[in-house]
Order: sequence, then structure tokens, then C-alpha cells
Amino acid sequence: MSTTIAELSLSPAYRRAQRAVSAWLELGQTGARQLAFAARAALPGLDGFERGRLARWLAWLEVAAQSRGQMSPMDRIQRLDASLHQAVQDALARLPGNTPVVYVRNHRRSA
Repeated sequence: MSTTIAELSLSPAYRRAQRAVSAWLELGQTGARQLAFAARAALPGLDGFERGRLARWLAWLEVAAQSRGQMSPMDRIQRLDASLHQAVQDALARLPGNTPVVYVRNHRRSA
């Protein structure tokens, strides 16, 4: 039987990294040191595609935090891993509604 819905498959390394980062973010400022080590240890296991996927997930978490008026996780992400922070910023710039709009003026020549 064929299906038309693509099945999402996540590698064990990605699931481990996402769980570690999620637990670290949810814990908040206090007691996060031990979980930060676990999150840092999980990041090198990701390939480039998975790192981008994690950055997009974190970018959506940032958008959700902004829309709810909650504290931004971006400072904490930067302290966790600078390259991941940059990847999240790049992902934020590509999210719908966050891209700069360029207006081009249409000039018509009169005949």
C-alpha cells in the first residue's frame, strides 16, 4: 500500500541532540550547567543537515517565545555554542515573515 504522506525519520544523533537541548532550555537558568554539558556533547554527533534542522527548530522556538512575550533563548544558545547560535540566526532570517522586503520601483517609458 502506498502512502502520500512523507514519513519523518530522525537519526538517533538528532533525537539525542534535540532532547538534550530541549531539556537544557526547559530547565531554565538554575541547575542548567550539567545539562549544558550533555547538550554540548550531543552537538558534534550531528551532520550538517541535522544541525540545520536543529537550528530551524530553535528558530521556531525563538519565534514562539517572542509571540508569547517570554524570555528569548538566544543568549543561552550563544553561550552553549556560538556556531549553533549563528545557524539559528540564519534560520530566523529565512523564516516566513522575517525576511527583509525589497521594494523595486517600476519605471515605464512613455512611447
